[in-house]
Amino acid sequence: MIKDFLPICKDDMQKRGWDQLDFLYICGDAYVDHPSFGHAIISRVLEKHGYKVGIIALPDWKNTKDFKKMGRPRLGVLVSAGNMDSMVNHYTASKKRRHDDAYAPGNKSGQRPDRATIVYCNRIREVFGNIPILIGGIEASLRRFAHYDYWDDKIRRSILLDSRADILMYGMGEHQIVELADCLDAGMNVKDITYIPGTCYLSDTNEIYDSIEIPSYEECIGQKKAYAESCRIQYYEQNPYTGKILVQKHGDKYLVQNRPSPPLSTSELDAVYSLPYMKNYHPCYEKDGGIEAIKEVKFSLVSSRGCFGGCNFCALAFHQGRIVTARSQRSIIQEAEQMVWDPDFKGYIHDVGGPTANFRAPACSKQYKTGACKNKQCLFPKPCKNLNADHTEYLSLLRKLREIPKVKKVFIRSGIRFDYLINDKNDNFFYELCEHHISGQLKVAPEHVSDNVLKYMGKPENSVYNKFSRKFYEINEKLGKKQYLVPYLMSSHPGSTLNDAVELALYLKEHNINPQQVQDFYPTPGTISTCMFYTGLNPFTMEKLYVPKTPKEKAMQRALLQYKNPDNYKLVCGALKLAHRTDLIGFGPNCLIRPRKEEWRNDKNGKDIKRKNRFAKNKKRTEGRSKRTETKRH
Repeated sequence: MIKDFLPICKDDMQKRGWDQLDFLYICGDAYVDHPSFGHAIISRVLEKHGYKVGIIALPDWKNTKDFKKMGRPRLGVLVSAGNMDSMVNHYTASKKRRHDDAYAPGNKSGQRPDRATIVYCNRIREVFGNIPILIGGIEASLRRFAHYDYWDDKIRRSILLDSRADILMYGMGEHQIVELADCLDAGMNVKDITYIPGTCYLSDTNEIYDSIEIPSYEECIGQKKAYAESCRIQYYEQNPYTGKILVQKHGDKYLVQNRPSPPLSTSELDAVYSLPYMKNYHPCYEKDGGIEAIKEVKFSLVSSRGCFGGCNFCALAFHQGRIVTARSQRSIIQEAEQMVWDPDFKGYIHDVGGPTANFRAPACSKQYKTGACKNKQCLFPKPCKNLNADHTEYLSLLRKLREIPKVKKVFIRSGIRFDYLINDKNDNFFYELCEHHISGQLKVAPEHVSDNVLKYMGKPENSVYNKFSRKFYEINEKLGKKQYLVPYLMSSHPGSTLNDAVELALYLKEHNINPQQVQDFYPTPGTISTCMFYTGLNPFTMEKLYVPKTPKEKAMQRALLQYKNPDNYKLVCGALKLAHRTDLIGFGPNCLIRPRKEEWRNDKNGKDIKRKNRFAKNKKRTEGRSKRTETKRH
């Protein structure tokens, strides 16, 4: 096996003595040969199994020239939009075009099309005709069923139909791609490969053994309740051990989702991360300024996959799954020992984690055999009695990494699940986290403080975060360290009213928290929260809920989280009036903003505000006189 980047042009193929590729991989990200990038993993896994793979990254989709440059592959074409959904990559939550793209050369946006998977596949059909096309990656995975599309504000059909691909691989893909490649190599027609776990295909019939038919695309368009029901069933059946095959009618075709592929075992994960990655972007991007996305991950260590946290706004449960599996300590330490010899390594390992850093094993022993429970969460609304909250093994790994020569510091940046940590009766990890693995600040994600909003997010009650916060500062005081929590907060999540946003603003004031960045809820494909946003229903209970949708109200909720910013004054003032909380406009200790003269003139309650402020000023003057008189007496 040659230790080099995979071919990106005909010249590279000739250097390897290849006349034809087995698979051509079309990707919407720049070519970065690092295991934090999906295209690198899939192509290296295929290479390990003896297949010849070439990569065309960020092709010019406006014509067919780039798609032709490496010739027709022998077995098929693989297509991925990249590490992000292309629409999320291009647009903010307010649907404004982004100016940066960390996955493109020079950080310049606009180098891939909107809905990249669909566009690339249709170009491939134009060039190669009836060739097997296999799609995967986050964009394809989360759009595999009829789904609500925030940018079109409508239900779109499965991406498998719009792309005209043959097979969709959902989830992480290592098992699926090898089995598919072997089938195609054995001469099977791609239309006959209908049995592989972790794949979707189109059928002319719904007569599939041991399957569940969910509401059709047409029903989802016509009835929001049908769409909510569809999302609930999809979520419940994402279990590789007990899940059913799902069928969804689209016109005269049936989308069939086979059961999820089982998560990789520890030995399989070790094998994937030991492949000969170059651990950098292709040198062809150097002239354009390189690839920004490599900076944070180049000196980070992926330790686990999957997440049993179950946040409703997160797509992890629908993509990586709820069963956590981890690499062995030996595999991670070997990677770290190689990392320290990189000329750019400065002694700092940026992260040791995964979707959630402190998840290194399944939530309980049952998940090894039966997977995650169908209609129960491990941490919400309360931790399950079977939850095994134990950081012993993770702490052991971190201690070993700290002992490696040339390693000065090992950080944890991929997120600590605080409700899991606080349930560990042993405080050793908490103490060592504060002592060795934080640089002044620890980022955590309470997301909100209103219990009303938190229940729709699938997050624990605010009292749990408060308990964690108190303990964090107590431990740091004992260690003699001045370190702080930096909470991630989200505005305008389904269920959040203006009063909930005001409650959050008051919490920030009380605790002297001044968030620099605030995330407005972003309805991305494949999440329960997106279903709530579109339908106004909680798909698990079918109860109705309030959804902030107008740009004005969303701007108000976001502004309340940054009420100190002078630019937000009018929005905050307007929000407080709508919420009937003008008592928070004034000079009192609990007030969020001070009144302005123009507000007194325009506000029907202006006289009351003015009177209250005059009373407060007079009281202050009276107290001042009393103090001066008392001083003279003494």
